[in-house]
Amino acid sequence: MKKLWLVVLLTLSCTALWAQTPAEKKAPATPQQDTAERNKMLYSLGFLLGDNLKTQLILDNEDDYKALSQGMRDSLLGKKSQTDLEKYKPQIIQKYQEDAKTISAKREAAQQEFLANFQKEKGVKTLDNGAMIKLLRAGKGKTPKADSTVKVHYTGKLIDGTKFDSSHDRNAPFQTKLTAVVPCWTKAIQQLKPGASATVVCPSDTAYGNRPVGQIPPNSALVFDVELLEIVE
Repeated sequence: MKKLWLVVLLTLSCTALWAQTPAEKKAPATPQQDTAERNKMLYSLGFLLGDNLKTQLILDNEDDYKALSQGMRDSLLGKKSQTDLEKYKPQIIQKYQEDAKTISAKREAAQQEFLANFQKEKGVKTLDNGAMIKLLRAGKGKTPKADSTVKVHYTGKLIDGTKFDSSHDRNAPFQTKLTAVVPCWTKAIQQLKPGASATVVCPSDTAYGNRPVGQIPPNSALVFDVELLEIVE
């Protein structure tokens, strides 16, 4: 490999960020506004890259942060590396692999605890595929079938409360066939009548499994606040 693993990870992080962020049309800005906005944009990019890096590597203290940021700064400024990069590549790869295992194990333990606690809550129903649903408001009429087309409002979150998607933020309901969504939704939405709202918890194997999707890490349990608006005939 000619590039360090960290650089690859940061590049992939940028690519994922661009893929999930819609372009916005803006009015022309003054040079001063351009500079200020550019600085804010670059700061935000740095913050997001750091936030992403925290999910992939374990950094224990201020010295870790300083060493990492100094290496990135020297690279970005085109300076000569202060270390023998070839010598440390194996250690970098080893750290990434070991940290990934540790982080994955902690995430899995946290998710299992979350799922177990949610299942104990009053009113929670566990479906035959392992998805769980807690009715918050009853609806009226008939429930959809497995191949129905429905219109819903929803907010999707990770178990730590991080929001990764919301139809409310787009000010537009989401319309879909229940055959075109993750298995968790296919089963859970069939439990609702129009006007009903519920919290739906999807174990990872009923959601995206080991596939990372946007902000969603692989093997993630997901939490949805869902309102069934109508069954589209």
